Amino acid sequence: MTDPAATAEAAAASSSRGRSGNGRVGREPYDIAAVLDIAVSAFNEFGYDATSISILAERLGTSKSAIYYHVSGKEDLLRLALDRAIGGLEAVLQLEEASVGNAEARLQFVVRGAVRVLVDDLPYVTLLLRLRGNTEIEREALERRRTFDHAVAILVDEARAEGSLRADIDARTTTRLLFGMINSIVDWYRSGGALTREQLADDVIAVAFGGLERR
Repeated sequence: MTDPAATAEAAAASSSRGRSGNGRVGREPYDIAAVLDIAVSAFNEFGYDATSISILAERLGTSKSAIYYHVSGKEDLLRLALDRAIGGLEAVLQLEEASVGNAEARLQFVVRGAVRVLVDDLPYVTLLLRLRGNTEIEREALERRRTFDHAVAILVDEARAEGSLRADIDARTTTRLLFGMINSIVDWYRSGGALTREQLADDVIAVAFGGLERR
């Protein structure tokens, strides 16, 4: 049976072939933000379990000890990455626009905010969406995501009660369909293209609420 960790390490080593030393001569050392970006990229490419500190060191062109200067291990990197992804979604709910005004307007604000978070932190949200709950860190992140989804479902219920959204579709089904559409963005959206973040958010709102608004 092929060892996924060994395969991943071989791929990382191949990608770094041709470099000498630690690759950082004459350059500023990486900070934690740069280390985290590289780690998330590797987690998404190889899978968290198959990504070792050695792979990350190869990708960074530095030593394992340089990574341990910032974190105690890859578990810390996973925790920081997932906190950035789910924390961005949670922050949307804390904004005034998510709690003031009619329910449909608040729901649209949260959906638009979720699209922005996804686009701005695409690799991080991709990692969040691929979680399997294999570790305590992953299970904690999934629980926070369920709490976020529940808050959105409450907004859907409120919008239905005020008569602005259709009442013949279950609120949790509506929430799942909304975020199923939003989550699918990670599979095809590429930053820097013709479709801007705001245009994408406008399109999601138009498609989602065009079918949900009560007529």
